[in-house]
Amino acid sequence: MLRIGSTVLGASDVRRAAEFWAHALGYVPRDEIEETWAVLTPPGGVGQNISLMLSDTPVQERPRVHLDLYSDTPDDEIERLLGLGATRVDWADYPPDADFTVLADTEGNRFCVIDKPDVSSP
Repeated sequence: MLRIGSTVLGASDVRRAAEFWAHALGYVPRDEIEETWAVLTPPGGVGQNISLMLSDTPVQERPRVHLDLYSDTPDDEIERLLGLGATRVDWADYPPDADFTVLADTEGNRFCVIDKPDVSSP
């Protein structure tokens, strides 16, 4: 049986990306953060990891894979993430009733904050 162990994001500065995502998600380094690789894990080790890998590949404007972060207080979380170094993405494809906001991390990787009142359900 397979299970997802980690989502890997490319980064030109692994330490900076690891710091952003650790603060954004409340995760902790699983091991020592290296120049080329870091794995962040939820406190207690239960849940999916986020890994950062050194990459010189350009950031995709419309990535095929991205993170959707659910929140019951999306406006507050967006402001908190912006304070950590995230940036708003000028997204032309928002539907009229959009329940999500597109942001980019410190490396330019796109992710969404979604208004999901019950964060415990998928």
